[in-house]
Amino acid sequence: MLKQVADGVLIHQSEFMQSNAVVVQGRTGVLLIDPGIQDDEMAALTNDLRELGHSVVAGFSTHPHWDHLLWHPSLGEAPRYGTARNAAIVSELLSNEGWKARVASMLPLDIAEEIPMDIFGLITGLPAETAYLPWDGPKVRLIEHQAHALGHGALLIEERGVLVAGDMVSDILIPLLNLKTADPIEDYLTGLRLLESVADSVDVFIPGHGSVGGAEQLRARIEQDRAYVQALRDGGVVDDPRIGPSATVGKDWAPGVHERQLQQLAQIREHDRTSR
Repeated sequence: MLKQVADGVLIHQSEFMQSNAVVVQGRTGVLLIDPGIQDDEMAALTNDLRELGHSVVAGFSTHPHWDHLLWHPSLGEAPRYGTARNAAIVSELLSNEGWKARVASMLPLDIAEEIPMDIFGLITGLPAETAYLPWDGPKVRLIEHQAHALGHGALLIEERGVLVAGDMVSDILIPLLNLKTADPIEDYLTGLRLLESVADSVDVFIPGHGSVGGAEQLRARIEQDRAYVQALRDGGVVDDPRIGPSATVGKDWAPGVHERQLQQLAQIREHDRTSR
């Protein structure tokens, strides 16, 4: 069911990892951002939009991870945008004959058969200099950074005071670094600074996973994410409820993810030290 979170902005939250699909109302239809996970959820989203008299005129993928590259035939054939880097990464994946098996290996086993793959990842890359999404609706500013994933794009819906943050500033997930870059810590801190730079313009923010929040919560979550990343960088003790016994999501696997990040960062530092 769609829930309004700001004027002309609605969300649909999936059961899987509290994933948020975002709907932005325009003049001739809606912009649909990261539309969902399971087949029946996206079909229900289509029905909800139809009942409201809306059709999808544009889509957007915040970054090139499988759960943000999905689509459903019932949503139509509107252009689905992403950053140029996002589109390039996905295009390279889809050019491999074994891409379906590769993606399938990442899917949760309990819902894998319910995830639509036929029109997976058909993303049109926006030119690198793009500042605003090309669509007939409120101005949507693109904020690109390399935190969490290369080609990650957050969106600021300026007229609505809404930030669609992608997979950052979540109340349920720790920062997940892109450990394949030269400096994953600085990439993440840079991404947080970019989100912080628009915080004064934000009344509501929507993370890719977890709870929607207001302006004060946005700043608090930026600080929480920054504290976690800096602790990883400095080798300090990490005290974060998202990987503790009170965690609401991933209680069984989040501590393991945290430990792997610590180990991989240590390996990166050791490699850098010995290669000098």
